[in-house]
Amino acid sequence: MKRIRLLIADDHPVVRDGLSGMFAADPGFEVLGEAADGAEAVRLAQALNPDVILMDLRMPGMDGLAAITELSRRKIGARVLVLTTYDTDSYVLPAIEAGATGYLLKDAPRDELLRAVREAAEGHGVLAPSVATLLMSRVRAPGQDLLSQRELEVLELVAAGTTNREAAARLFISEATVKTHLLHVYAKLGVSDRAAAVAEAYNRGLLTPQTRNHPG
Repeated sequence: MKRIRLLIADDHPVVRDGLSGMFAADPGFEVLGEAADGAEAVRLAQALNPDVILMDLRMPGMDGLAAITELSRRKIGARVLVLTTYDTDSYVLPAIEAGATGYLLKDAPRDELLRAVREAAEGHGVLAPSVATLLMSRVRAPGQDLLSQRELEVLELVAAGTTNREAAARLFISEATVKTHLLHVYAKLGVSDRAAAVAEAYNRGLLTPQTRNHPG
């Protein structure tokens, strides 16, 4: 059986040692290296090509979120499994949007953690129960705060049939900025184009027929 190759990124040596020892004791895993911050994690990921990176979020210098974003930008294929003590939406949502495959808490039992890494290695999403509950509540009742005010304004104009250039002129921003806002909207709504974004926004109640003709 092919061993799952791991990189562990955490700024606490005791945590790194504990995780390394736990995975090294299981014949299904191979620990390739350890990183004390996000920048080192990116560098080692590029050099060692792990299957899965266990990534802490709160680290000095480049934090875990910035590292996940950089890994995606460099198209490094390793799956990132966030392992942290924080399960609030200010941590969870940005990490998943940045490209994390899964999100676990450090109090997870050993067997659950081993299983989660195996799942992540196969490309399956893995979420701690409290994180899954949080995301479900956001999907069921996301409210207007899912999108920023500016993202909502851009989406309202798109729904009204304006082009990116027209939306930029109406909002006194650049066309490139409009495109950036739309990319964020797509990521947050889990869609890939303008029409799907508008449809999903109506489904979630972010847009209503009354907002269709936004005055700008």
